[in-house]
Amino acid sequence: MKLIVATIKPFKLEEVREALTEIGVRGMMVTEIKGFGSQSGHTEIYRGAEYAVNFVPKIKLEIVVSAAMVDQTVETITNTARTGKIGDGKIFVLDVAQAVRVRTGETNDDAI
Repeated sequence: MKLIVATIKPFKLEEVREALTEIGVRGMMVTEIKGFGSQSGHTEIYRGAEYAVNFVPKIKLEIVVSAAMVDQTVETITNTARTGKIGDGKIFVLDVAQAVRVRTGETNDDAI
C-alpha cells in the first residue's frame, strides 16, 4: 500500500476527484492548506494598497491505494491538475505499513 500526498490548486479539486473516481480510487482525504514553493507567494493590491501574500491557498489530497494503482493514480492527478503555470503542485508517494478500517476491523488492502 502507498500513501499519495498531492498538493493542487483549489479550483482543480472537483476535476481531480472525478478523474480519480473514474479509475477506481474509492476514497481520499482533502485539506485546505496554505503554502509556497517556487513562486514564493505574490503581491496583491487591495483598496489601493499593495501587500505581499507569502502563502498561497492549496488543496492537499491524501490517498491510500494498493501498490498496483500508484502509477495510474499519480498519472491521473498529474494530467488532471496540470495548468502549465507555476504553482500546479507536487505529489509525494510514501509507504504505508498498515491500514485498519475502524468500523469492521478489516486490515490493509481490505481496509482501503
